[in-house]
Amino acid sequence: MHEETRERQVGATVSIPQGDATGPEPVDRAVGQRLRGLRRARGLSLEAIASSTGLSIGFISQVERGLSSPSLRVLALLADTLQIGIGGLFEPSPHEPDPDPIVVFRKDRPELQLWRAGITKQLLTPPGGTHGMSLFHMVLRPGASTGDEPFSHEGEEAGLVLEGRLTLVVEARTLQLAEGDSFRFESRRPHRFSNPDPHGQTIVLWVNVLGPTPAGSP
Repeated sequence: MHEETRERQVGATVSIPQGDATGPEPVDRAVGQRLRGLRRARGLSLEAIASSTGLSIGFISQVERGLSSPSLRVLALLADTLQIGIGGLFEPSPHEPDPDPIVVFRKDRPELQLWRAGITKQLLTPPGGTHGMSLFHMVLRPGASTGDEPFSHEGEEAGLVLEGRLTLVVEARTLQLAEGDSFRFESRRPHRFSNPDPHGQTIVLWVNVLGPTPAGSP
């Protein structure tokens, strides 16, 4: 299979415009540096990551150097391999670490911009915890989407639509949610989501739990 085709199947987007200091390159660079640091801290080679995710070594290297913009699907694959969950991809706070982190103040929220997808995620939970739970404030611009191909990863997730509309596809089910509607599903079920409104944004309070679903849970 041609590498470009293979990478598109897992949600990769490439060919970032170069040379604009105010453009998206710093965002991609920051994400790439974080991924590289986490990979090296775990003693994992590019070959090991490629083998686990099915992504090419060249593409992963491009992501780490900020030359390719990873989709949420790709980030989920990489987070699974690094065993950290999406929340672990956010840069740690530049402030002095709190020995007993309980609160994340609004001004200090770590942010992850998936600019090609039109999605911005802010991490609302402080570091630590034993169950890998992350709470996100997610904003989807008009028409924003995780892509046509569903993705899956470890854990469980739930959410509440705070504003706008959300199209949530879980396996063969397509669900249309409006403000005040909520959801929950196991993350291993292939899923994708989008903002179907071409004019208004969607805001979702989204929870990801990294740990496996307890036996006997519905």
